[in-house]
Amino acid sequence: MQIKPDEITSILKSRIEGLDQDGGADLSEVGTILSVADGIARVHGLESCMSLELLEFPNDVTGLAFNLESDNVGAVLFGPWESIDEGDTVKRTGRLLEVPVGDQLLGRIVDPLGNPLDGKGEINATATLPAEGPAPGVVMRQPVEEPMLTGLKAIDAMVPIGRGQRELIIGDRQTGKSAIGIDAIIHNRHDETLRCVYVAIGQRMSTVVGVADTLEEHGALENTVIVAAAANEAAPIKWIAPYAGAAMGEYYRDSGQHAVCIFDDLTKHAHAYRQLSLLLRRPPGREAFPGDVFYLHSRLLERAAKLSDDLGGGSLTALPIIETQAGDISAYIPTNVISITDGQIFLDQDLFLGGTRPAIDVGTSVSRVGGSAQPKPMKKVAGTLRLDLSQYRELQSFAQFGSDLDPETQQTLNRGERLVETLKQNEQDVMETHDQCAIIYAGTSGWLDRIKTERIGDFQTFLLDRLHSDSSDLMDRIAGGEWEDSTENELSEAIGQAIDDFGPDFDSEGNELEEGESERTRGGGEEESDSDSEEESGDDEEQESEEKEGAAA
Repeated sequence: MQIKPDEITSILKSRIEGLDQDGGADLSEVGTILSVADGIARVHGLESCMSLELLEFPNDVTGLAFNLESDNVGAVLFGPWESIDEGDTVKRTGRLLEVPVGDQLLGRIVDPLGNPLDGKGEINATATLPAEGPAPGVVMRQPVEEPMLTGLKAIDAMVPIGRGQRELIIGDRQTGKSAIGIDAIIHNRHDETLRCVYVAIGQRMSTVVGVADTLEEHGALENTVIVAAAANEAAPIKWIAPYAGAAMGEYYRDSGQHAVCIFDDLTKHAHAYRQLSLLLRRPPGREAFPGDVFYLHSRLLERAAKLSDDLGGGSLTALPIIETQAGDISAYIPTNVISITDGQIFLDQDLFLGGTRPAIDVGTSVSRVGGSAQPKPMKKVAGTLRLDLSQYRELQSFAQFGSDLDPETQQTLNRGERLVETLKQNEQDVMETHDQCAIIYAGTSGWLDRIKTERIGDFQTFLLDRLHSDSSDLMDRIAGGEWEDSTENELSEAIGQAIDDFGPDFDSEGNELEEGESERTRGGGEEESDSDSEEESGDDEEQESEEKEGAAA
């Protein structure tokens, strides 16, 4: 005779329900673990359990009701799940998962449940928020117009990010994706109204500690919360991490302040969710991901918003990171997140290996908020930058097949080469907006055409030192958002003078100059007097030769 577990379950259930009320067990509130493995538990009972309800397990392990089936509940576990066994009792809590939020978490490394991982003592947070909350509706929002500056010339000029925007950072591994997010945190370290949340998903703990050390070295850690779900953690911790980070950012958004969340990265997040779903026997779809993997990321990123003034005007900016394979942005997860976000910054591996850093591909990178999230001076000086670089990239591919180029094409290539060099920036070397404007203006207005490409880096340093020492009033006005014709003329004159003092390599017509020679030292008047003297000497020579011929005759 074969024993069927379902029959035994129904018999035991009927016997328990038949007991007196005093001695009976309430199956709607209490359950028993049937099996546990890989951070997943199947629980019998809990008949009144809600979806994503928080459950209490023994030994300080918590769980979420993930699958509600006819005869059991599939729960994902947080904490030391190896310490629980089959037959242990599970209790309902009647509430959703909440995470601690507030200023007490700033400067700390925490797990997604808010427990400290940095050994600096307990965190006494006074407020909590649901890890998964509803996104603000359309009526609760306002247009994104306030800039969220990163301190990187290439991004702030060509792919501007606004507060409340969702801007995807996408590219192959080892192309500088995380560095962009870290640089954005460093640049905003002194802004008391903008808090940063860095969510590390599936990374080695040593890498996370390295990020914390970098931020602390630049004085940015005290303005940042680091949420770490390390690579050796079970899939449920990695799955909940970005939602917990978003809740910590929402605390500032809802209190009228501003926050930026960097999710590093959502590819590993999707893989953790795929692992969870397959363990829970959910039907797989494309690339073995479950059918709701789009909703996984859309409900997360929809929480980024710029709230209306009636609700305090706070904002939450999201910078999700996606890792591609061999630059394939048409894969499943990349296309999902591209369609959810308000633009993407695509990092190209060939550019990165060629020394262009940040390795932003102008052709595929876009910000759907655009110039409305740019300061006025930056909007003016960077207006033609994107077009100039696009033309340069297009001509560059043709120029390598032949050397016979017309002067106009050669000029475009020379200008593009200098613009690429202008936009190069070292990691953690962030720059204020008015400094960026001065350097980019020097490139787009043609001043850098007089400097050899390999000297542009040195000239940028020289120019900024000169502007801050001799034209500090002008730089203050640009920093305040002023850009009039008089401002442009004054900046142009200051750059021209700086080039002459630095020592140009070419004159204004593109002819190469001798070392130490410049148009300012030669001067237009001196050229005319030199030519006059040459004509006079020529006349004298002709007169002497005529006299000699006459004497010979």
